[in-house]
Amino acid sequence: MKRHATAVWNGSGKEGNGTVTTQSGTLSNTQYSYKSRFEEGTGTNPEELIAAAHAGCFTMKLSFVLGEAGFTPESLETTSSINFENGALTASHLVVKGKVPGISKEKFAECVKNAEENCPISKVLNLKISSEATLEA
Repeated sequence: MKRHATAVWNGSGKEGNGTVTTQSGTLSNTQYSYKSRFEEGTGTNPEELIAAAHAGCFTMKLSFVLGEAGFTPESLETTSSINFENGALTASHLVVKGKVPGISKEKFAECVKNAEENCPISKVLNLKISSEATLEA
């Protein structure tokens, strides 16, 4: 399996702008620019897309890990916060809320750690990864 995305950039780094398009079409000529990356401009940016990829991958992996442990989640919600400092990605912090019938807080935390360490996006990121979990009743 291969997936792809295409970025197009026009102009200089600070004054130019670009678009990102994904194979699925979910992103289709989605705008990004210096302002959307380093200020509060309209559009996306690479760090936001990495955060989305990490949150999505981790959450799906957690669902599989829970299933292997004999639990079916009613819901899982994860936010990934990516730190971008001095021109480098330095950390991704995952905050997950789960509604998983019959699981203990300890077992849930164990499954979260497993997913944090083993989701494919975690494995490819060269940065500090941390997580915190809340189990909802």
